[in-house]
Amino acid sequence: MTLPAGSTIGIIGGGQLGRMLAISAARLGYRTVVLEPQADCPAAQVANRQITAAYDDPAGLAELAASSSVVTYEFENVPVAAASALAAKIPVYPPALALEVAQDRVGEKTFLNGIGIATADFHAVDTDDQLTAALKAFDGSGILKTRRMGYDGKGQRVFRNMEAGGFAGTCEAMGNVPLILESFVPFEREISVIAARGLDGAVGAYDPAENVHRNGILHTSTLPAAIMPETAQAARTAASKILSALNYVGVIGVEFFVLADGSLLANEIAPRVHNSGHWTEAACIVSQFEQHIRAVAGLPLGSPDRHSDCVMENLIGDDVLRVPALLAEPDLMLHLYGKAEARPGRKMGHFTRIKAIPGKV
Repeated sequence: MTLPAGSTIGIIGGGQLGRMLAISAARLGYRTVVLEPQADCPAAQVANRQITAAYDDPAGLAELAASSSVVTYEFENVPVAAASALAAKIPVYPPALALEVAQDRVGEKTFLNGIGIATADFHAVDTDDQLTAALKAFDGSGILKTRRMGYDGKGQRVFRNMEAGGFAGTCEAMGNVPLILESFVPFEREISVIAARGLDGAVGAYDPAENVHRNGILHTSTLPAAIMPETAQAARTAASKILSALNYVGVIGVEFFVLADGSLLANEIAPRVHNSGHWTEAACIVSQFEQHIRAVAGLPLGSPDRHSDCVMENLIGDDVLRVPALLAEPDLMLHLYGKAEARPGRKMGHFTRIKAIPGKV
């Protein structure tokens, strides 16, 4: 069923992704209400209303349900119980199952392997002894991560060529939380695919972006990625398989490692619009944000085709001081997030340089 113009879309989370969703919703004639504990959050600056409450606050969730025709979210750590409770009253997209899968790295990789999508090898780790055994299996190297939470490189520890022993206290230092040890992958580059699935089951996937990270945070996304057409198609096919398996509605981000032979290993899924898809604002007629609103509102998906090559770059912390110089450049689109304070590691905005593809514009 198509959501009539003038209806209200609820958004859980008030960060920059919620902000860009609210802007796209307004362009399509919808109102938005944001549930976010932080007052004057980036999304609230452009949404019609903010409910200032915790993401699992029963009164706040009840108000969100009463105020909205459909609810979505801008980050993957929304409490599953909250999403499930909302879904009993009002449509919630993407489904709570997508949150449940994405919130636990072991569950996520088990799900991906179960539908025929390869990942790095992994072991669940709950004790130092289990860590010792897992490292031994991986010849003393691997990346230890918290199974839940953690993003932009947080909650991780790298082991390289270490003898499998003497790791007493490691789990305690990581917070005594469930962990996962992932094997190192000899990848040549990292890519991601932004894809969407509508209420009618239609799927659209954007071209894969080639991503470069600095200090665990996405630095740039470049289109086109330096990959073979077969690799690009394999990434789109994998994303479509994930969307179907989850009975998904909305936009998803899927990150991959590209190996020397062009084959792929899935790294992780993000059940939301994604940082590596910000380039779609500048290089496509329909951005990932509009695509997500179209999907959850029951509208036809737009074309994911791009009209330009491009490079998207995040503005982290004091990078925001570059804004005056960036605005003097031609063929550049800037988006600032409305955050008052620039802190190290904090995403303050992004910009995309575009180069038109001959015959596309």
